[in-house]
Amino acid sequence: MKRKRETHALPLIKMSTDLSSPSSLEIEVANHYPGLQFSENSLKGFFFTFASLHQHSLKGSLSVAFLDGHHHSKLHGEFLQDFRPTDVITFPPDPDENMAGEICVSVDQAIEEAPKRNLSFVEELSLYLIHGWLHLVGFNDLDDLERKMMRQEEKRALEVVKKHCAWPDFRLAL
Repeated sequence: MKRKRETHALPLIKMSTDLSSPSSLEIEVANHYPGLQFSENSLKGFFFTFASLHQHSLKGSLSVAFLDGHHHSKLHGEFLQDFRPTDVITFPPDPDENMAGEICVSVDQAIEEAPKRNLSFVEELSLYLIHGWLHLVGFNDLDDLERKMMRQEEKRALEVVKKHCAWPDFRLAL
């Protein structure tokens, strides 16, 4: 399930931050959703707020990609043979490429799901990023027990973000 960085059509914006001592990650963002706006610092602060909740040895570049539903589903199909819409796809670390992993989120899915789940768009999209991060640090959701643990950790991370008012400043342009 290896993925090459060359698939990004837009340049990556590098944001260096020490997310969890002693490992250091560099966050690379590819915003492929024309109507999505946010500041780099708010996204960096968001990750900094919850990343230290879980021990990990991730190093290198953490790629975060924001995609529209069509391209996200295409990626889902290409790498997981499932073209149905989904919220987040996580690609594992590749130490040989100095990659800590990749989190690809569907902005369209967040727009659609947020009202159904009684969450704001910001909360829904943030949840997708947290979910992707949890996969990178070793959580899975393949069976009922794993899914329950994943939901508990999502809730814990969301509570920390809420407590520190560390939400990314995601906004949709009209």
